[in-house]
Amino acid sequence: MEENRIIKYIDFNCDLAQSEEYKAENDAELIENMSSLNISCGFHAGDPLSIKKVLEYCRHKSKVIGASIGFPKNSAKTDYSEDEIEAIVLYQIGALASFAKAYSLEIEHVRPHGEMYKICAENKEFALSVAKSIQKFSKWLIYYGEAGEIIENIASELDINVAREIHLDKNYSETGVIDRNLGDIENTEKSIARLKRLLETSEIDNTAGGLTKVKFDTIHFNSLANNAKELAKEANSIIIPRPVNYNRVVESGWV
Repeated sequence: MEENRIIKYIDFNCDLAQSEEYKAENDAELIENMSSLNISCGFHAGDPLSIKKVLEYCRHKSKVIGASIGFPKNSAKTDYSEDEIEAIVLYQIGALASFAKAYSLEIEHVRPHGEMYKICAENKEFALSVAKSIQKFSKWLIYYGEAGEIIENIASELDINVAREIHLDKNYSETGVIDRNLGDIENTEKSIARLKRLLETSEIDNTAGGLTKVKFDTIHFNSLANNAKELAKEANSIIIPRPVNYNRVVESGWV
């Protein structure tokens, strides 16, 4: 039986610049309590001015920057060919990378958003296409995806850096998969209890009333949730978040 290992370092991430006329100052408290920031690329959400504003605000905050990518705005299409997937992924990463370069920043990860995130968690071939496209832009980028069998397969098949993601506000089945038939949990006390258990035993409560062991590298905070800032602040009082790459260097013994 695998022994429980207390987790001392973990990454916190959230999505930013999802709306037009975005004001990073409104998310100041949330940003302070994150270690990694997923910035919309003006394709599935946000716009160029929103990207500019959030990068200007975050450039001196010592936060890791990543691309939040998705399907085109207001499009119901999800059956994209491999060529189309590559094009929309590269287009979005390129947009954010160009902005980041202008501010002497580098993007370190890519996280699918919304419907793209859901399909990546359920469809291995689609997830592989997304991951291959990310890898084509740069082999150093980390692919952020839902913890589970599919992301493990992607990591082994493509030899790509991955970050296995867990949510404190989602309902999980016995197999460790998000149950998307149930709504989000906006209960800070319950989410904090889940965080403590995850750090102590790597387990999360499931919809069958038991506990499921999960392997994870990062925790996603829904910036649109009513209790987002409160939850992030409470979580920060329990563990100070550190970016995925930094944690791996620490674990390797280099620092």
